[in-house]
Amino acid sequence: MPIIYHLVTPKSWAEAQEKGYYEAASLKEEGFIHCCEAGQIKGVIERYYSNVPDLHKLVIDTSKLTSQLIYDWSPSTQDTFPHIYGPIQLEAVIGIEAV
Repeated sequence: MPIIYHLVTPKSWAEAQEKGYYEAASLKEEGFIHCCEAGQIKGVIERYYSNVPDLHKLVIDTSKLTSQLIYDWSPSTQDTFPHIYGPIQLEAVIGIEAV
């Protein structure tokens, strides 16, 4: 079971549980939800979330996704990142952990 991660605040995760699925703002703005692999988490936090005090990571089982998963190249970091092109249904989230 391939695993990827998405960083969230507890508030955004609570909203997702009420709706029954998760959508990041980037889905509307860029067309996908940014995710990362285990080895990329530290760098993502340092670049984008260093001022977020209460951060959690969603543990996502990619085999349970119904939205399309594509690994896209990021020229700014010279790395490939997983992106989900649609909402994440709650069944695909197999855990949530504080970071």
